[in-house]
Amino acid sequence: MSKIHLVCQGAICKCQFGTAPDTLKVKTQTKRFINDSKGESKLTSTDKDIGQTFEKNTFGSCAKMNNNPCKPSVTKWEGVHDKVTLQDNGGKPLLENSKATCAVAGSPCIEIINHGQICEITEQNIKNVSPEVIKIINPAINLSIDEIDKLQIPNI
Repeated sequence: MSKIHLVCQGAICKCQFGTAPDTLKVKTQTKRFINDSKGESKLTSTDKDIGQTFEKNTFGSCAKMNNNPCKPSVTKWEGVHDKVTLQDNGGKPLLENSKATCAVAGSPCIEIINHGQICEITEQNIKNVSPEVIKIINPAINLSIDEIDKLQIPNI
């Protein structure tokens, strides 16, 4: 992997002792968004997101609990971005290779399998691309720089 992504609300996590993934939910801050042009849903997750911080709060059946229902409780995250601290909660952002320790397993057994960021093409992205790149991506389109500036990109 050439780039390590920051993790945001909506990231998919799994436990090595569980049978199903669950979705990370940020509960420790409400202001710092990443990869979210409208600033509505992709809150930056940090090492302060501990306890019951998943949407369903289960990874299915837990092998550590004799295959009884999993009830994860994160006690700490490791492998965080230690050069940045969010002012809102004093936390360090999680990276896609960060791991969480569960109170049941007592080891870093929860991993992030999808960081939660998605590609959003904005009007500015289209305006920043050169006509040569557009021609490579879609040879049927032949736009000049002036025509790119006049494009009306619908909100999706």
